[in-house]
Amino acid sequence: MVAPGTPVKVLVASGNAKKLKELETVLTELGVDGVELVSLKDVPAYEEPVENGLTFAENALIKAREGAKRTGLPCVADDSGLAVDALNGMPGILSARWSGRHGDDQANNDLLLAQTSDIDEEHRGAAFVSCCALVTPDGREFTAEGRWEGALLREPRGEGGFGYDPLFAPADAPGRSAAELTPEEKNSRSHRGKALRALAPRIAELTAAPR
Repeated sequence: MVAPGTPVKVLVASGNAKKLKELETVLTELGVDGVELVSLKDVPAYEEPVENGLTFAENALIKAREGAKRTGLPCVADDSGLAVDALNGMPGILSARWSGRHGDDQANNDLLLAQTSDIDEEHRGAAFVSCCALVTPDGREFTAEGRWEGALLREPRGEGGFGYDPLFAPADAPGRSAAELTPEEKNSRSHRGKALRALAPRIAELTAAPR
């Protein structure tokens, strides 16, 4: 038995400190206490699973299931990407490796700009999409999706953020790219923030469950 008052450890299946901080901020905003978030850097290393799902939800669940299985902790994972209207929703789940090299932001951005250079302004709609999953060691699974609507710019703007942020003009922040928003502004608007807020009540339920 776990002593009363001991926080519930929840693994965030990422080595990205920004993602852990984002969930921590959401839980604080919503008044969810009694949760201690840990990252992949805080648990024994394990081989991360192949993300071979065909949707954001499938990939998020693949990562969350593996984290829960390997560590015995409730695990939160996300899969996110940019869906461009003129590309029928792509890069989508291939966003991080659109150029053929995983995580090469510059190459991904350059390729996307080249592919959409002849697209008129009225057809440059785009959205960041995120699906967050929570999987518990006893097999319960929950998912939540968030979308951040906007448009694709013709050139990068801003020095903040990562990924496609410099190319994305949010509909709710006219005149700026996602890379020109403060971290606080981005967290309050972003696709992942919306998905995490929708998932937060499920995380809160962990603190009430017998342990």
